[in-house]
Amino acid sequence: MREHVADPYVQLARKEGWRSRAAFKLMEIDDRDKLLRPGNVVVDLGAAPGGWSQAAARRVGPKGRVLALDLLEMQGINGVEFIQGDFREDAVLRRLETLLAGQRPHLTLSDMAPNISGVALADQARGMALAELALEFAVTHLRPEGALLVKVFQGSDYARFVRAMREHFVRVATRKPAASRDRSAEVYLLGRQRRTES
Repeated sequence: MREHVADPYVQLARKEGWRSRAAFKLMEIDDRDKLLRPGNVVVDLGAAPGGWSQAAARRVGPKGRVLALDLLEMQGINGVEFIQGDFREDAVLRRLETLLAGQRPHLTLSDMAPNISGVALADQARGMALAELALEFAVTHLRPEGALLVKVFQGSDYARFVRAMREHFVRVATRKPAASRDRSAEVYLLGRQRRTES
């Protein structure tokens, strides 16, 4: 708790009115990789408390769309359409597809993480399962030039997941933004230019 309160990104988020310190992770990656453009359609999986959705909505502007989904409740954000539900359930996925109304996202974001049990192997497996769901969604719904930015935790399944990303995207890069705590095993994988069947 003391580390969280003293965290300079937590303090900056409060000062600048961001929902969470996570906003700085997305903005840093976007400053480098130019993922969020005015008018883009963005899907944010595992959005609560809303740091990424808030940053995305500001960057895509009023002509863009940000669709956010989370199991947890999330306070409303201007420019963000929110669905509360479990992304692993087909009915929730169908609600998201209905909201998209045939639009193909330019970008899928996933900062999803499992509830940590403290059992490293189990936590790693649950985290990777969420990343795989995000990849499956992106492969099915993204436009061909679209991108996926997904959080993963380095561990036993990491190399296998990177290979899966490379099967589906022409370019795959690893990002570790400054706002990500050094001791955290989290990294972000960025897949660009979805491969399509020839």
